[in-house]
Amino acid sequence: MALCLALPVAPAAARGAPATPPLREVLAAEFAVSSGRPEEAVTWYLQAARAASGDAALASRATQYALMGRDDGALKEALALWSARAPESLGMQGARATLALRTGRARVARRELESMLRDGGARGWLAAYSVLGTGSRDPELSARVLGQLFERDVLPTSPIALAAAGQLALGLGDDALFGRIDAVARELHPGDPAMGLLRVSHLHRAGRSAEARAVLDALAAGGAAGPRIRERIALGYAELGDPAAGAALLAANPGPDTDLGQLALRASLLADADDKQALAALYQGLSAGAEVPNPARRLLLGQVAEFLERPGEALDWYRSVPGGTERDTARLRETKVLHDLGRKDEAWAALGALQQDAAANERLRRDAYLMESELRRADTDDAAELDALARGLAAFPDESALLYSRALMWERRDDIPRAEADLRRILVAEPDSTAALNALGYTLADRTDRYAEALELIERARIAEPANAAIIDSYGWVLHRLGRNEEALVELRRAFVLEKDAEIASHVGTVLWQLGRRDEAREWFEQARAIDPDNRSLRRALEDIGA
Repeated sequence: MALCLALPVAPAAARGAPATPPLREVLAAEFAVSSGRPEEAVTWYLQAARAASGDAALASRATQYALMGRDDGALKEALALWSARAPESLGMQGARATLALRTGRARVARRELESMLRDGGARGWLAAYSVLGTGSRDPELSARVLGQLFERDVLPTSPIALAAAGQLALGLGDDALFGRIDAVARELHPGDPAMGLLRVSHLHRAGRSAEARAVLDALAAGGAAGPRIRERIALGYAELGDPAAGAALLAANPGPDTDLGQLALRASLLADADDKQALAALYQGLSAGAEVPNPARRLLLGQVAEFLERPGEALDWYRSVPGGTERDTARLRETKVLHDLGRKDEAWAALGALQQDAAANERLRRDAYLMESELRRADTDDAAELDALARGLAAFPDESALLYSRALMWERRDDIPRAEADLRRILVAEPDSTAALNALGYTLADRTDRYAEALELIERARIAEPANAAIIDSYGWVLHRLGRNEEALVELRRAFVLEKDAEIASHVGTVLWQLGRRDEAREWFEQARAIDPDNRSLRRALEDIGA
């Protein structure tokens, strides 16, 4: 689970705040934020906070952006101003703990975190774990502090809190601490499926897939789990590389016919397993009940028809979706099917109508720009792809999904400064976005020599999502760029266990080549070629080694 520390903004009226904050400094700070320059924003917010002697909100904003940066002196000053002007809060405690971790004062950090854990309830442990996960620049220090808090018996022991603590320990790279937390969870909550599923993920990441499968089989055999837990167990089988087993579990314990979410998951697992026969049987069963105009059912039938590569039937189902939120999704999928059928003029016209539909919700209109950019890219029409994203951002300024898509486009075109600028604009609004953290960190590691900065960004993403294969791959790649090839090899191989991906395989091959293990490297390059012979990373790797 990705934990997020939200700093509450103190009321402007606290302790005699002035009615009018310094306008020039505030405008400059907000401009810096919108331009993706948080360090500059801190400077301006601090100037504004100094000038507005009672304004707690400005001091809070300065602290918020200082937490995103690397200037611990600025963070210390901003936090002091905020503490002097506003009542004590979880956000303030979290900021103090973050500053203490960054400056190596483990005892001070532990004292603040212990207070948050003892007195803050669920919000307290969420905030405390967020500080340990993303606030420190030293995962080993965070893990040591978490271990000390565990030894002092202050970690909450509800099932969800123990699972979060275990997830954090894994993210910080302390498998031994995870084992101790897991032992407590087994004693207090022996049948808790959330911790069991986390145990499965941990064993799989450690290369102990047979043990992971045994734990998962035991969870599946428990029988008492509700439908949502069964779905998570089914996804666990997919994570272990056996989506057919997950689909079989759902088929053996079906929910009511109205549980279309479970039917959709089953269809997705069958598609991943490439079991066309079982998928066709499921499609036939769904079709039998489609006389009643149920929007969700007809949408699902369209999606399954796409899985079965029956675009004409998919188009008919999508057009028959009568209303509701499902109709929005169906309208968007119609455009993709039209494009697949070669009816591109109709697809562009339908997308244009969605983008300009004032009655449509904003998400649908935004997604229409994203869909157009994807289809233009599929057509290798670079100018039209950029135009679609530019029009989207004109309609929805600073929208993160559009910025992310454009950043990836800039990276593909080797325009790294523009890619970085778009990703930083996302992080200003969403500092804990693991997708943006990972994308920016990987880009800096792969396309620049700013390796230390890249490592810090990737570490933040890795702690939030320790089982994410793409993030583990980025982590291994930046270790390689730092010259730590043996460590890199461990991480990259672990990423490949989680996801059989051509880019990951090419990274393993590159590191092996650098280590002089050329025959092994060639085997990995062949694996990558078998998965995706046109993969960009593979092509670049082969060019770099002259193969």
